[in-house]
Amino acid sequence: MAFQVLISDPLSEDGLKPLQEAENIELVINPGWNEEELLDQIDAFDAILVRSQTQITRSLIEQASNLKIIGRAGVGVDNIDLDAATENGVIVVNAPNGNTNSAAEHTMAMIMALSRNIPQAYHALKQKQWDRKRFVGVELKQKTLGIVGLGRIGAEVAARAKGQRMNVIAYDPFFTEEKAEQMGVQYGTLEDVLRAGDFITVHTPLLKETKHLINKDAFHLMKDGVQIINCARGGIIDEDALYDAIQSGKVAGAALDVFEQEPFTDHKLLTLPEVVATPHLGASTVEAQEVVAIDVSHDVLRFSQGKAVRNPVNMPSVPSEIMYKIEPYFHLAEKLGTFITDLTKEVVSEVKITYAGDLADIEIAPLTRNAVKGLLKRYLGSRINDVNALFLADRKGIEVSESKTSSKKGFTNLITIEVSGKFGTRKAAGTLLNGLGPRLVRVDEYRVDITPEGHMVVIQHRDQPGVIGRMGSTIAKHNINIATMQVDRSDIGGDAIMILTIDRHLADEALNEIESLDEIKSVTAIDL
Repeated sequence: MAFQVLISDPLSEDGLKPLQEAENIELVINPGWNEEELLDQIDAFDAILVRSQTQITRSLIEQASNLKIIGRAGVGVDNIDLDAATENGVIVVNAPNGNTNSAAEHTMAMIMALSRNIPQAYHALKQKQWDRKRFVGVELKQKTLGIVGLGRIGAEVAARAKGQRMNVIAYDPFFTEEKAEQMGVQYGTLEDVLRAGDFITVHTPLLKETKHLINKDAFHLMKDGVQIINCARGGIIDEDALYDAIQSGKVAGAALDVFEQEPFTDHKLLTLPEVVATPHLGASTVEAQEVVAIDVSHDVLRFSQGKAVRNPVNMPSVPSEIMYKIEPYFHLAEKLGTFITDLTKEVVSEVKITYAGDLADIEIAPLTRNAVKGLLKRYLGSRINDVNALFLADRKGIEVSESKTSSKKGFTNLITIEVSGKFGTRKAAGTLLNGLGPRLVRVDEYRVDITPEGHMVVIQHRDQPGVIGRMGSTIAKHNINIATMQVDRSDIGGDAIMILTIDRHLADEALNEIESLDEIKSVTAIDL
């Protein structure tokens, strides 16, 4: 029986040739079905290829009993319910590299449009106004471009800006200073970038941590007359705060290709002459559309032939006989990675993972990928998975190593993650206990025994009478219930650690109040 593929959104005809020319592939191209019609028809298809228009919802995935693979001709998978796809055994593949050049070029075009007032001058001339004085611009040479996010597109923008003889300073929470120096880019904190940039462009995914990253407080740090560019994801910039910053004169201009709500046609930002806007055109070039369609077509074709896909978003490629042995440890490895990331909250340059006891006798590479995925997912979101975790870590300049030891160290199995950076070295270890599941058993040199799950608080303090009581009273004052507590100390009256699980997230107000107690050295809220 032929492998049935639905092309739900308009894709490049040349990009679909790998599927059109393949044997045993039957295509239904862009039938124009609405959501209800798609729900009625989806059960007949093994694969669906989309751009950003079609919404692949949980209800659609659960209705599609024959669906095996979803291809996204592009990078972002915001329109695909990844959890539902994974739960239903549907592989999602994308085309992460196809639009890099187009997005970088569009960003530079927007920067140049801002610097020389090109859209405004064009509009005036169309209105039969010849006004050269009004549209005097600035050169890019020797101006400073601040880049927030130094991934594929951010790095390409940096290279192009250097070609314009701009000074480039960049911030990326998982990009090392050494890696930036190799690119000829000055590395700084987010505050450094915001303070230094004459032009500031954002190139991060839209995550909980990056939503409204550029807000009222961020604008306050910037130079007067700064120019803002967003060709990444709508929502990274607080649009209302941007409007106010332009109105006040703090921001001289903004170039926007993406918006919190799209289509974006009725926002007050569009009434401002200082705003240059395009309707999400970053990847809209003939070349990019062809490349992303080719990439995703090849992956769907490989899958139909029983071969490994190249760009999976939600599924590792692990032989079933290996998966059977290591799958129980996936959750533990990922949680340890996320825990240590939240604990450090700083750039990591090196990761060492040690597997002890029974784990020394099994294939550990998939566990390492899960640990690194957990370590990076706060910053990369859905872009990172088991397959690309090590690649993305390397791209960020993070050195990852793994080792085994048959020593049981008090546990039949033990995973230890040690991370290093300018902050020093931090360590977390966990084990899988029969009947109890994953347990966090060591933080730095302290022994604990707690489930790495939910809302946690790590408190480092001096070992003195009354600390636990005062801390507990402070948390209770904020109407937060403590579920479990673990305490350990280096010696009597010395350094100590307290780890709590609580019923809800510890808000900044409560965290700051705990941290203000005399005996407290640090407080870290962790959400797993």
